[in-house]
Amino acid sequence: MQAAMLVTVQPRRPEWIKSRLPGGPNYHELKVLTNRLRLHTVCESARCPNLGECWEQRTATFMILGDVCTRRCGFCAVPKGAPLPLDYEEPERVAQAVAQLGLLYTVVTSVNRDDRRDGGAEIFALTIQAIRHIRPECRVEVLIPDFQGSMEALGKVLAARPDVLNHNIETVPRLYGRVRPGARYEQSLRLISEVRNFDPAIATKSGMMVGLGEEWEEILVTMRDLVDHGCQILTIGQYLRPSPDHLPISRYYTPEEFAELKREGERFGFLHVESGPLVRSSYHARNQLAAASR
Repeated sequence: MQAAMLVTVQPRRPEWIKSRLPGGPNYHELKVLTNRLRLHTVCESARCPNLGECWEQRTATFMILGDVCTRRCGFCAVPKGAPLPLDYEEPERVAQAVAQLGLLYTVVTSVNRDDRRDGGAEIFALTIQAIRHIRPECRVEVLIPDFQGSMEALGKVLAARPDVLNHNIETVPRLYGRVRPGARYEQSLRLISEVRNFDPAIATKSGMMVGLGEEWEEILVTMRDLVDHGCQILTIGQYLRPSPDHLPISRYYTPEEFAELKREGERFGFLHVESGPLVRSSYHARNQLAAASR
């Protein structure tokens, strides 16, 4: 007798998970600009549900070090494979885009570059410096990978003095082997704590996804761990499966549950918690820093 195939039945997407379709003059201007300057955005590469809203508000998260990642995280839509050569002209092109858009706040992130000894930290530093040179009034947030735990690489980025250092914890420690293969929970916590030791003036930030099979108490423990390691700003959003090849969704959290997580985070001591179904690391990033600075 032939064995029955196991079929994963995904929960139905609830009505509160709605995103704005891309379009409008600002969206098209950004699309033309990023294509002309040969730049990548995590908004497109990771299929962010907020792309339409953010681009229409002239906000984008630039993704440096190419658009091919050396890791195969089960939640991420960014292409995986052999990494591209480093492009030392990329920092200047990012700065040009920031200047042409007249940005007062920008976020720079990257793929993982485990093929590089410093994980690409040098390009992060050069990008921060280029933006500072051409658009000094623009505040810069960097969303960095873990650099395989290299504190030397982290130091290169911090020496360029970003306004915000963001590193996503992503999920609870029990799920790391499935969600973040190649990463270690304690290593990510240490990276955040080292930022505070290097320069307390640099704001620290992290982000989590929910809906991957974690328990409520595990979320709270992870939040407490982040606070204990000096994290000041936290984003919490619903995991949305990019394709059938990615990890399944265990369940959808309600808006009321996200509101409760925000209250819990504020009780733990975060300066600001952005929590909601469509919240992502860079969603309303400028407002997050302003709220944390009050």
